[in-house]
Formats: sequence, structure tokens, C-alpha cells
Amino acid sequence: MNQPSSPASSADPPAGSGIISAHHGVAVEVRFDNGARCLVRVKRRSGHVVGDAVRVVGEVLERLPRRTELRRRDALGGIHLVAANLDVLGIVVSPAPQPPAGFVDQAIVAARAADLAPFLVINKCDLALADPYVAALRAAYAGSVPVFPLSAASGAGLEALRAFFACGHRGAFVGTTGVGKSSLLNALCPEIDLQVGELNEYSGKGRNTTTLSTLHTLHDGGELIDTPGFQDFGLVEISAPELALHYPGFEQIPPGSCRFRNCRHRSEPGCAVRDLASTGQFPADRYATYLEILDAVEVVEAQNRYRGKKG
Repeated sequence: MNQPSSPASSADPPAGSGIISAHHGVAVEVRFDNGARCLVRVKRRSGHVVGDAVRVVGEVLERLPRRTELRRRDALGGIHLVAANLDVLGIVVSPAPQPPAGFVDQAIVAARAADLAPFLVINKCDLALADPYVAALRAAYAGSVPVFPLSAASGAGLEALRAFFACGHRGAFVGTTGVGKSSLLNALCPEIDLQVGELNEYSGKGRNTTTLSTLHTLHDGGELIDTPGFQDFGLVEISAPELALHYPGFEQIPPGSCRFRNCRHRSEPGCAVRDLASTGQFPADRYATYLEILDAVEVVEAQNRYRGKKG
């Protein structure tokens, strides 16, 4: 839905269409189709996000319909719109700090449900403890999504990622704080010179150095949205059947293998996934993670049904 927002900035922006390339709270930077850039004032809770296609008419910023949007739920149940009009999503992880259990799986499910193609970036592969970590992630995900092991610090592996984006993709990096998203973006696009933090020596967690989302054009082609780090990626409006459809690894099980078409892969008779997990043909830890996410999805579904009855 098109939503006009507040007046443009004091320096009247050029009229025309463009894309929001940065969000500063009370203003957004618009990159116009002719290459010009200008700050435009918006209401603090305007709902605009980086990646939004917009039209500036007079002193009004009008948002055009979104092709795609990526949302996540935080640990308190709050829903956040991460970015709009993407076609790929890069999930960045590292051997230190490692993401919470289920983070990668939920990000993959969220991307697929939003019609985005997910891929996995394993940063800091120059660390001594990286090899077993990369091997474990390859075993878990290589059959489901593209996997890019690399080091933003040394540059190893970056060419494969550059070639991937050069196909014309517009994507975002998401990942927990400290995995090196800013370092990775600096390596791909050195002129932006984002601040890079270090790990906290006591908690082992990273310090969040990105505080706002920004859109960057890569030299070899493609565009990247940098997003602030966060520690959770809860699913938004994902049903149990959608989770079963999009969970990484399940796509390798032939369609129709389960007795019931709407099988949730928990306790239904004739469930191929449960049978494979019980015989070790599907990794037990991956199946356990699926069941934990399914529990959370079903809780939200039950809460929504309760609210519907009260209404």
C-alpha cells in the first residue's frame, strides 16, 4: 500500500523515482534513478525501510508496492522489517562467535517463505578452529543452499561471493553481532570503510558496530544491504506446514514420502522424516532443532487462534 509520509528535507529533493539507500530515523537517503542522492524527512515510525522503491512528488515521499519483504521476530515477540525488494539473503556465521542454535535454520525458512534465495557465508575461515566448523556446516547445509567459506581479513574466498552477486542480485547480510558482517562488506566495497568491532573478551560475543541499514553497490555488480547485528531470528507468520516445507534438508526427501500430505514430521504415522531420523539417515541434531522451532511456531499459532476467538 502506498503511504505518503512527512515533508521532504529543507533542501528540496529532486522529483522522481528511486530507492531508499539508508535510513536515519527521521530521514531517509533516496538514491534516484538518475544517480542523484538526497535526504528526505520522514516520520520516525513511517514504516519505510532500506530497499523500498519510492517516488518523490513535491514534498511527499510515496512508497511503491514491495516485491518482497524480510521480517523477523525478536526474543520479546517484537516484529521487525529488515529490508525490502531483495532477491537473495546471505546468512553470515563464523567459528567465533557461533550463532545460537536454530538461527541459521530460521533465517533460511524466513528467506524461502519471503521468496528469497538464501545462501550461507562462513566468515573467519582463517581462524585455527575453522576447519571442523566449516565441515560441519557443509554437511548440514551444502545440499540445501550455496555455501561460501571465506575470510574477510585475508580475502580468501571472496571472489566466489563477488561472482555470485555479479549476476545482478540484490541481497542483505544477516547475522549475529560479531560474525564480521561489517568487515565482509568493507572487503567487498572498501570505500565505505565501516567501523569494525572486536569480540568482548569476557562474553565472547561481538560488539554491534552497525546501527543503521545501508544499501551499497558492489564493483563487479549487484547490491548489498548491511543490517545491524542481532542475536535472534524468530519467524513471523510462518505456519507449521510452511516450516515443514521450507526447513533446510527436508527438500532432499522425495515429495509424497510421508503418508499424510500435511505431515508436520513429529508423531504422525508413516512420517518419512521421523523414520529417517530414527535410523540415522537424517541427522538427529538437525531433526531436534526442527522440533524445537516447530514447538515455537505452534505456540504462536495457538496464541493467534486465542486472540481471534477473543476478538
